[in-house]
Amino acid sequence: MKNFITKNRLISIAGILLLFLIWKIISLFAGSEQIVPSPENTLMTVIRVFGEKGFWISLIYTISRGLTGFVISILLAFIIGIPSGSNRSIYLLFNPFLVAFRSTPVISLILLAIIWLGNELVPVFIAILTMFPIMATNIADGIRNVDTHLIEMGKIYGIKHKRILREISIPSIIPFITSGVSSAMGFGWRAIIIGEVLAQPRFGIGTQMQNAQIYLQVSELIAWTLIAILISYIFEWIVRTIEKRFIKWK
Repeated sequence: MKNFITKNRLISIAGILLLFLIWKIISLFAGSEQIVPSPENTLMTVIRVFGEKGFWISLIYTISRGLTGFVISILLAFIIGIPSGSNRSIYLLFNPFLVAFRSTPVISLILLAIIWLGNELVPVFIAILTMFPIMATNIADGIRNVDTHLIEMGKIYGIKHKRILREISIPSIIPFITSGVSSAMGFGWRAIIIGEVLAQPRFGIGTQMQNAQIYLQVSELIAWTLIAILISYIFEWIVRTIEKRFIKWK
């Protein structure tokens, strides 16, 4: 098993190295750091950006917007998802709204939000509209996929409701929740940064990207992009780690 894990890690590292090699080749063909900066120069820019005061402020604002949107989204997802998964009529009532939110282009939502809310609230609003329908749908699907035969069997043998909930219902639903959270956060972080790019709040990673684009600072733009990818990866890793620990406990 350890050899298999090590092999997978080596393949992943090889893929990353291949990506940087392709990047280096493209930068050499471009022939200009102003068009496609080399990986090493971009790495130096990332290190420099980390040392700037504005970096930490922008990072904190973007993460706080993402977490605020996530908390509100998951609360709404449970409020809508649980009754939707438990009752077919409620599911049919709310499903058109969830489908509409999932299908509407993010750019349309952002432009409307700029008109309605002003610049500072746009990223949070977009985060909610992006993450909420994904998690609500997964929660509803998880509840509908609970094995009712096991629950009925538990009741027949006189097993307490709390134990049925703890050992049958929750373990069946958790994989759907973690999958929904992982997908929602992946889409959510991208939507938040797009919202910041267009709405231009005072602080944020998207604001820094837009500023770099205006002044044709390509290496800084790519550096902020890599930072955004890293944030998304860290939060997805946290979700996956929690999921693996729960499965191990189960």
